Order: sequence, then C-alpha cells, then structure tokens
Amino acid sequence: MSHIKVFIVEDDSDWIKALTSYLNRESDLLVVGTAANSVEALSMAQTIPFDVVLMDIQLEGSRLDGIHTAMMMQEYSSAKIIMLTSLNDEQTMTRAFTAGAVQFLEKTRFQELPHAIRSAYHHPAPMEALLKELARLKREEQLKELTGAEREVFELIESGYTQSQIEQKLFKAESTLKNQVNKMLKKFGVRSSKEAVEKVRRRGLFQRDEQEK
Repeated sequence: MSHIKVFIVEDDSDWIKALTSYLNRESDLLVVGTAANSVEALSMAQTIPFDVVLMDIQLEGSRLDGIHTAMMMQEYSSAKIIMLTSLNDEQTMTRAFTAGAVQFLEKTRFQELPHAIRSAYHHPAPMEALLKELARLKREEQLKELTGAEREVFELIESGYTQSQIEQKLFKAESTLKNQVNKMLKKFGVRSSKEAVEKVRRRGLFQRDEQEK
C-alpha cells in the first residue's frame, strides 16, 4: 500500500512526537519529516517529497509564523496544507485560507486529523476551486485602487518586462512611466516594483503583517 506522506511543522517537540506516533499507526499515513520553525520547513520543502503539510499557525522563535510559512512553501511544493491551531477566531481562519490552506483544525480535535489528511489528499477539488476564487478576489482587492494605465504597467512588470521594454511597448515617455510607477507604489504602500509584485503574489499577507509588528 502506498502511503500519504505527511510533513509536520510544529515548534513543540513533545507534540511532534505524539502526533507522529498517532499518525503512523494509520496504515495509509506516514510522517516523512518534521520541522520546528519556518527556516527548517522551507529548507526541507525543497529536499523531501510529501503530500500533506500539518502547519502550526503559531510558530515560536520564527521570523515567519505558520501562515507566512505556508504561503512561501507553495513556491516549492504542491502539497495540501492543513493549519493546526489553538486559536478559534474568524480572522485567523480567513488568513489561513488566504494563505492557501485547504483545512483549518483546532489541535484539541486531533482525532479528526487522519480523516482530514485523507480528504485533503483524495478529494481536493472543491476546496481548490474555492481557494482559486479567493486568490482571484484578493488580487482584485489589491489592484482596485490602480487606474487602468497603472494596472497595465503593473501587469507588465509582473510579467517580467523591464522599464525600457514597457516604454517601448506602451509608447510612453520615461518621465510618464516613472510617474505612473511612483503613484502605483504609493498606492501599494511599498518602495519598489519588486515589493509590489511580491505583495500581490502573496495576497497582501506578508508585507501588511510585517508592518503591524
């Protein structure tokens, strides 16, 4: 029998041991790796294959918490992400799904994890459709303040065009383009085009939360 490969990101070593033992009792589940912080998690995501991630939302001692780590992990892995938390509030749940999680589960309900893992692995389509639509809405939310011309410039930057290439493609003078880019950056609340692209790509999560700290 092939196993569903599980990766656990959790800062409590005792919880990792207990959860690993609990899940490995299931004949179709196998914990293939664990990480105690975001740095370890992102490093291991590039080196070992896994199907489902159990991500603690509150990672102590990490530059990034679990939500930010989940968002960045998707750059290296297509694994389904289940968020684990001791928190139970609507804002945290919304942020978890915005980051791409397919499930959100309180740690006190750990008995439900085997079913949640199987569901995320075998039947992801309905949730993936909802997450795709959520990502589209979050993108539109961030771009709504841009004028049509500014959005056109942003989308070319996002596609990798250089300033000179954009000037030629849109028949814009250098001064006009710089003025539009500066207005665009001000609306995004960032200092560079690269930061603007990153903010939209990460659905506004990373930069906004960093500014709140």
